Amino acid sequence: MLGVFDSGVGGLSIWREIASALPEVPVVYLADQAFVPYGDRSPEEVRARVLRLAGWLIQHGCALVVVACNTASAVALDALRAEFHRVPFVGIEPAVKPAAQHTQTGTIAVLATHNTLRSQRYAGLVNRWGGGVRVLERACPAWVKAVERLDVYQRTPHLLTFMVKACVWPLLEQRADVLVLGCTHFPFLRPWIDQVAARWRAAHANAPPITIYDPAPAVARRTHQVWRGQVAFGSTGAGQFSLPRASHHEFWTTGEAAGFATVAQALLGYPIVARQLKL
Repeated sequence: MLGVFDSGVGGLSIWREIASALPEVPVVYLADQAFVPYGDRSPEEVRARVLRLAGWLIQHGCALVVVACNTASAVALDALRAEFHRVPFVGIEPAVKPAAQHTQTGTIAVLATHNTLRSQRYAGLVNRWGGGVRVLERACPAWVKAVERLDVYQRTPHLLTFMVKACVWPLLEQRADVLVLGCTHFPFLRPWIDQVAARWRAAHANAPPITIYDPAPAVARRTHQVWRGQVAFGSTGAGQFSLPRASHHEFWTTGEAAGFATVAQALLGYPIVARQLKL
């Protein structure tokens, strides 16, 4: 099995890409909704939670673990690899490199959580790849909470439009032509982000096209590569794992199972069954 975890439902944006890339592999999804959002917690608290979540997934039989959370990857990926050195981990980071290479205006914008933007891992990423461009940063904690309750917010879509516009338009006014979605919750707001960006461009006839980077496809490609190269053929040293023939997926949450299932259905477009984990 393959494990995927996040602070909440946002990592389902990663899960759906991985499930598509590896349709024969059972994927266990774990949402730490009892502690969501990670972006407002101390790095030490996030690190402790992440080690517990990964430990449970490995004990549950997962041969590879995907950290489908930018905040968790930023503050705990090194600790995970040190603690569970026989199991491969795939992390996630804001797409600063391709954004810097793609911009026409020389200005990119990273939308993320406070903890991601404050982390040493993110600072190193900007130092390596953002030297030739201006990097704007915007923490959008309300977006995380909106996605966690998207089934409710979908009844009042104008509130989502207002929330997204408040974050995005000031960045576009500063000539950012590439938006980096630095939180796995944010791709689920893509229809509203696209709508807001299109309205801004309609009012600025000479503005260049606006590109939006969703990290999920790249994470799925990397997961596919690691699974095929290390896990499926037993080269991790974590045990002999064979490629499953029949695929089924599990969904767990440290929060309330019925609530998670309701929101996940709204995000994914089909019903799921979730179980609660006391951790």
